[in-house]
Amino acid sequence: MASTGSALFVVMVTACLASWVTGLVFGSVPVVYAWIRYDPAEMLCAVFWENSYSDMLLYILCAFSLCIFLPCVLIFFCSLLLSASSCHSIWNRCDDAVDLSSVSPLLVSFYMLCYTPFFVSELILLGRRDLSPAPDWLRTLSSVMSYLDCGLNPLIYCSHQDFREAGLALLWTNRKPSSEPVLTSITKRVNV
Repeated sequence: MASTGSALFVVMVTACLASWVTGLVFGSVPVVYAWIRYDPAEMLCAVFWENSYSDMLLYILCAFSLCIFLPCVLIFFCSLLLSASSCHSIWNRCDDAVDLSSVSPLLVSFYMLCYTPFFVSELILLGRRDLSPAPDWLRTLSSVMSYLDCGLNPLIYCSHQDFREAGLALLWTNRKPSSEPVLTSITKRVNV
């Protein structure tokens, strides 16, 4: 794990903050330009593109490349760097170290499954030059599935024993530890 003073940690934090600020900027553009209205099919406020196809395409491609693609590339390279830096010290790790990476594939799988209807509905919108949205049933399904993903994440985390124990330890902090510390050596100091 990178320490909080290392250059890699500073780069990762700066990149995450830049990603969030960029997402905030791209998220506020539709609000500023009044592209948002309530969509009864999606059961939420959604962006409606009534100006032109080229504006919509340019906005979506820029938002995707800056808010999704670049952070994914950054996450990929940072994980490679972190795994490469820990490869040479793998023999020094304790056997009791907890590996929580077994939950990640499950989280990613459910994310991909739940957000597929949304991606399909957006691809349909991109494919139509008249800017007509995807069918109502698909937009409703995309909203329900995205809410389902948010609801499934806590269940996925709770299904992993180490996450469950950590969560319970956070809730009940005044529990006694399972084992008391044992005094293993005493060093006598001589005062001169």
